[in-house]
Amino acid sequence: MENTIIEKQLKAAADLNRIKLLACMKNGEVCVCDFVDVLGISQPAVSQHLRKLKEAGIITERKVGTWKHYRLVEEQTTLMKGILEQIEPLKGCNCSSDCTQIGDEN
Repeated sequence: MENTIIEKQLKAAADLNRIKLLACMKNGEVCVCDFVDVLGISQPAVSQHLRKLKEAGIITERKVGTWKHYRLVEEQTTLMKGILEQIEPLKGCNCSSDCTQIGDEN
């Protein structure tokens, strides 16, 4: 494993808000709209945290209409597997809005 990947993953996992995002995604795919409610921070701030996790190869996204849904990458590095094992899943990260229905219309 390259040192740059290790560095990116450690930096990405070393933030409480990003740990909360990962805890949400341990239950499965989550819409970006739900992360705002869980973290209690602005959508642009959430997007920056998600960008760092994505750049580190920890998460992936898929677009559904105008919304993005995020999930953990299936093939994690040994480092991230160990970190993710230590993070308890966070409940209440389900898509509670109508974002999936809105996405189906587009």
